[in-house]
Amino acid sequence: MKKLSVLAASMLIVACSPASEPESTATPQVEVDPYSFNENYRDYLQTLSSDEFEGRAPASKGEELTVAFVEEKFRAWGLKPYDAESNSYRQEVPLVKMTPYSVSDMSFGAAELADFAYKQDMMAWSPRVQEEVSLKDSEMVFAGYGIVAPEYGWNDYEGLDVAGKTVVVLVNDPGYDSGDPEVFNGKAMTYYGRWTYKFEEAARQGAAGILVIHETGPAGYGWGVVAGGSPVRFDLARDNKNMDRAEIEGWLTQEAADKLFARIGSSYAEMRAQAQQPEFEPVALNASVSLTVQTDFEYLNSPNLIGYIEGSVNPEEHVIYMAHWDHMGMNPIASDDQIYNGAQDNASGTAGVMAIAEFFASQPQPERSVVFVLVTAEERGLLGSDWYADHPMLPLSKAVAGINMDVMNVYGPMKDMVVVGHGNSELEEYLARYVEKQDRYVAPEPTPEVGSFYRSDHFNLAKRGVPMLYAKGGNDHIEFGEAYGKEQRAQYVQEAYHKPADEYDPEWDLRGVQQDMWLYYWIGDELANSDAWPNWYAGNEFRGIREETAAERQ
Repeated sequence: MKKLSVLAASMLIVACSPASEPESTATPQVEVDPYSFNENYRDYLQTLSSDEFEGRAPASKGEELTVAFVEEKFRAWGLKPYDAESNSYRQEVPLVKMTPYSVSDMSFGAAELADFAYKQDMMAWSPRVQEEVSLKDSEMVFAGYGIVAPEYGWNDYEGLDVAGKTVVVLVNDPGYDSGDPEVFNGKAMTYYGRWTYKFEEAARQGAAGILVIHETGPAGYGWGVVAGGSPVRFDLARDNKNMDRAEIEGWLTQEAADKLFARIGSSYAEMRAQAQQPEFEPVALNASVSLTVQTDFEYLNSPNLIGYIEGSVNPEEHVIYMAHWDHMGMNPIASDDQIYNGAQDNASGTAGVMAIAEFFASQPQPERSVVFVLVTAEERGLLGSDWYADHPMLPLSKAVAGINMDVMNVYGPMKDMVVVGHGNSELEEYLARYVEKQDRYVAPEPTPEVGSFYRSDHFNLAKRGVPMLYAKGGNDHIEFGEAYGKEQRAQYVQEAYHKPADEYDPEWDLRGVQQDMWLYYWIGDELANSDAWPNWYAGNEFRGIREETAAERQ
């Protein structure tokens, strides 16, 4: 196979919409080497994940080195900077570090109900930037899944006044328990199933406290993930100091919930079954809760890095490539390896966005702008992308679509391209056409019930209406088969994910990344040279938002 020349690359794409004829000609018109997109990718990956970069934590030496490295490359490639006046690629993101130094056990206004111990029976914190926050005899009520979803005909808060009360809710959504694809999205979690949504909705309803009941299956992880790590959290430093949030947020173990439900002659299993019924009505738990959280705060800034290629015809209309540059930093008290290098998570995605930016910069100017966003503080709660979504460089109503790159495939070429959040948007039709040209196939994620689509940076743009594609090489290795790919993925999760062992390996077979970067480039280049506006599929929770912003494009 021949390598793709710069001239040939510019001839690859013919503008079209996925709604056009199935035999669209908007596909590569020349043969390319599927394993050679950008020969500099390995160098970018190795540099970003080196010990010198100290795990790329926000507000650290690693951040300084990362920012300098990316800015140097963006400038060398001629990308326009985020801030033209200062010639800077940095968008400062104001953060607040929140360290709870005292969390009381959870006590109840019922003598027969023993206190719930912090980390053992429950986890709790205050999202408010306030040194001391307390619940005092807050009435408790079970509000089912804690969901208000008009498009699914579901409202667990209907007729319920929760002002001053603490709501207890289930994790995930009714589709998970029913297994019926006609209920929400069946086993595939919707955003309504995410605990972050449940906290947001409880605050909108005016609740004083919100506790999500943990269960490993529908949560997608064990109690150790909830309670086993550091209680230190980060958030955006908002002007209102999060006073619009509930005073207390947290989790209960399934066993603790059983004790609460026993007070009303029921059990966790019975209440979960009741909550699955559309006619479910909230249930008072005949208990009140008291809890105090004391927190220290530290303010800091950390930048998103943004460069772009301006469109020649419609410069405000734009395609977004996104990845998070940050990782976990260092653990100075560790006795052995102190550095969380984050090679796969997410030096691999950062290097990918850089490689695609470099390639785009060598091509003819696109008609629409192409924006490259490397965000900070993903590991702290998708904070950099949240800030960008509220402070975009170009209006999000003019964002055609986006592609997110997080934990790339370093295990060699794969036959499958796995779509996280499969069935969400028309971007999958673009992907399917180009995947076919690589003699590959599109596959849905194997565990949609854990809601991975809502756990990476693209989500903050998705929930503001921008169609986002989150796809990557899967498990079906072109030479060694599916068992090999699954084994590699499982080994990574068990041994290296969010651990010091996530280090660069010179033996990695990066042909799979090169495969995938062609796909990302082809899709983005087609969209940047067309007048298409992909949408979410009918029934998706973000379609209404997309359609609301359509009028702003006129």
